Amino acid sequence: MSAARPLTALRTLAVTAALPLLLTACGYGSASTDDDRQAEVAADAEKLSADEVRIGYFPNLTHATALVGVQKGLFQKELGGTTIKSATFNAGPSEIEALNSGSIDIGWIGPSPAINGYTKAAGKNLRIISGSASGGVKLVVNPDKIKSEDDVKGKKIATPQLGNTQDVAFLNWIAEKGWKVDAESGSGDVSVVRTDNKVTPDAYKSGSIDGAWVPEPTASKLVAEGAKVLLDEADLWPDKKFVITNVIVSQKFLKEHPDVVEAVLRGSVRTNEWINAHPEEAKAAANAALKKESGKALPAEVIDPAWKSITFLDDPLAATLDTEAEHAVKAGLLEEPELKGIYDLAPLNRVLKAEGKDEVDDAGLGAK
Repeated sequence: MSAARPLTALRTLAVTAALPLLLTACGYGSASTDDDRQAEVAADAEKLSADEVRIGYFPNLTHATALVGVQKGLFQKELGGTTIKSATFNAGPSEIEALNSGSIDIGWIGPSPAINGYTKAAGKNLRIISGSASGGVKLVVNPDKIKSEDDVKGKKIATPQLGNTQDVAFLNWIAEKGWKVDAESGSGDVSVVRTDNKVTPDAYKSGSIDGAWVPEPTASKLVAEGAKVLLDEADLWPDKKFVITNVIVSQKFLKEHPDVVEAVLRGSVRTNEWINAHPEEAKAAANAALKKESGKALPAEVIDPAWKSITFLDDPLAATLDTEAEHAVKAGLLEEPELKGIYDLAPLNRVLKAEGKDEVDDAGLGAK
């Protein structure tokens, strides 16, 4: 099978001359912000094999494992004298570029950019080493214009970006309804309007869109403006679970510093355990981290419903990533990808076993 290749229109976009903007992420915008934030380390703490580990993530609720783990010092606790430095990104391609260039070592990222980054580099740059979150994506609509799923036909529905995770999911849903839409232009039985999540609420208020298939907290922001949830994407998946955020690592860093990678994974597993055991406190910690990263906390009417729709877990739900890739191929946004080797779950399974938890499966897509 050939490596992934997007449509011609996607190839014309670029983050840099060296990195085309391919299937994009589920976050906001296209820029990245390198905050270079460094956690405090105890003077007598023992270092692992690296002086520091650089991690990247989005200031999104679906990346709350990273937000909370950094905010509460749970990663640093596992790393001892090895310093954790963090940077935030607003889109998957810029985070993949940072991983490829060595600016970060480990990242939290959505499935589409992970797939595209892996296939674009012919499987030589990254591995998915853990899951982080499931769910948190909804189709929200203007209840005056859309009262049932059939009413979506003929309406203007926003997705975050051409070829991103939610865009692919919506195009697949449209196809399963038997409707026709040109994936590249978004025109057809439904008008798919690619709109940055930052401006989607204003577009809804102005009436330029009739709804949106978007991740949290954008979905709940629209609901706060009077929209209604027509469909929760989780209802379309077996067991109502599908990957929305993975943890990736550069293969070079994994090979040279496996002890550091396992320490970060312990921090991730223990952060998810803490989040699930203390949901209200974790929600507050995530909101505090969002305020620190973006300058603004989310109001209760937005964060409360958004938080409830996201499941934090260590399982990467590998079979659903494979299905999401199939949806992108079906939509014409991706050539059949070779995903064998995209996962290396051995470090995570060692951590899970030591924690007395069940090991997870790579759906046959493990490292060769």
